[in-house]
Amino acid sequence: MPPRTETQNFRQRYDALEQRRVELMERLASLGEKAKASPAYGRARTLLNQTFRKASLAQRAAILEAAGWLIAVLDKTTMLLP
Repeated sequence: MPPRTETQNFRQRYDALEQRRVELMERLASLGEKAKASPAYGRARTLLNQTFRKASLAQRAAILEAAGWLIAVLDKTTMLLP
């Protein structure tokens, strides 16, 4: 996520966070069946949906970072599974 500048208004920040959420959802969906069997997959979906929606704008960036990390871990672990 790009650093916040003073010229960004609320709507621009909101749209940027929403766009990042959509990108992470697409990345999560592309992981395949091995990843879907993992409990971490469900947790990542929860972070990107319910938790994200309930959070304030300031908290949403941190939630997206956590979801991104979890998706990266899922991606790496599914490569190691038979």
